Amino acid sequence: MALYIYCRILVTTLLFMQALADTSCRDCFIHSRAAYYPNSEEHGTDVGACGFGSFGATVNGGDVSAASNLYRNGVGCGACYQVRCTNSAYCSDKGATVVITDQGSSDNTDFILSKRAFGRMAQTTDAAASLLGLGVVDIEYRRVACSYPYKNITFKIDESSNNPYYLAFVIWYQQGSRDITAVQLCETQNFVCKLLDRSHGAVWTSTTPPSGPLSVRMLFSDEENEEETWVVPVNNIPQNWKAGETYDSGVQVNL
Repeated sequence: MALYIYCRILVTTLLFMQALADTSCRDCFIHSRAAYYPNSEEHGTDVGACGFGSFGATVNGGDVSAASNLYRNGVGCGACYQVRCTNSAYCSDKGATVVITDQGSSDNTDFILSKRAFGRMAQTTDAAASLLGLGVVDIEYRRVACSYPYKNITFKIDESSNNPYYLAFVIWYQQGSRDITAVQLCETQNFVCKLLDRSHGAVWTSTTPPSGPLSVRMLFSDEENEEETWVVPVNNIPQNWKAGETYDSGVQVNL
């Protein structure tokens, strides 16, 4: 009997320790490699695969990156990662926090950073110059929450849109550490909703958008914990929406 109780306690303890390990591992760093955009100045590209346009070159102060596997067919667009190089002669412990705005890989890398973000992994300005001279470095990274103080989630209507026949938009200032995996447009009068298509990257489209002012619903998903939350912004996209315009959602998301 005593042996049975001991075994039960041992199994329970091991399961508890495993649960703690699984939780803490969400903050674990993953080893990889990173390069940088060779032909850029400080910022990233304004023609990235995520569809952010010029916003994708300057968001987050220009600390942006292209991703290979982490692009995830566009689901990874807008996600934030802490990236730090591992050469103790040049690299800081903090590294750089980057936003995924493009797709790409080079020499078995997970990230192609903007030149600004690549240099920010260094300890000093001189170390940054040496780091840039290497071109490709060993790194470690982890997913972190995106934070844009004083910025609400914003909808940028794509220039290809044509009211009322075709609507395409990109979500700016995606916040938190979850992915936006689905978007719906709902009529504000009769609440009929339509699920949008992910055209490419972070571009959501509808060939027959609902009429009137439009309420946007966004599904924030945490694949690891199998958690999903629908978020409905305070502000609607107006009935007379126009291509090229931006509309403030009125909400910030900390999921």
